[in-house]
Amino acid sequence: KKAVNNVSFDIQSGESVALFGRNGAGKSTVLKMITGVCFPTTGEITVNGRVSALLELTSGFDPEFTGKENIYLKGQLLGLKDAEIKELEQEIINFAELEEYIDQPVRTYSSGMKARLGFSINVNIRPEILIVDEALSVGDEEFKRKCVRKINEIISKENVTLLFVTHATGVAKEFCKRGMVMEKGKVTFDGDIDQAIEIYNSSLKK
Repeated sequence: KKAVNNVSFDIQSGESVALFGRNGAGKSTVLKMITGVCFPTTGEITVNGRVSALLELTSGFDPEFTGKENIYLKGQLLGLKDAEIKELEQEIINFAELEEYIDQPVRTYSSGMKARLGFSINVNIRPEILIVDEALSVGDEEFKRKCVRKINEIISKENVTLLFVTHATGVAKEFCKRGMVMEKGKVTFDGDIDQAIEIYNSSLKK
């Protein structure tokens, strides 16, 4: 059984698109292929621009490294030079609200602190393509609101392309005008966000 079957779509620069579907519909597999974590068995994927993916927020961290060292490690993995990371370092630390812990090894962090650091690195590296997969469940309510504001700011100011995977249709509507619905590895709808939400909600009742 194929996780994703004969899926084809184009997303233009600066567009914000929500991707809906029940668990197992193939959404995360599509994202992993776009980010280069896994590859299609047939067909091809073309991505133009620096991709920042809020998928596994804490992947790529070295538990023995401090928060600060992990900023550099993750930045390098995302293709930034040390000088670029240095320029963004304070912004990342401030956003993650980890000031007094930033020089502690990451193994001493709670899962929420690690997720906040991961989120902060990804949104502050000035991405051209931002991929968000249910990553807004980071921290407390106040921090979640801060994350939503930050994503809004990125996509409105910097002409960033957003691909947003979520079950929270209200949040998706806040960011996106276009919605795609996936079922059993196929795209069953691609168009207006309100229509996409309607189709997705009715698929949940089946």
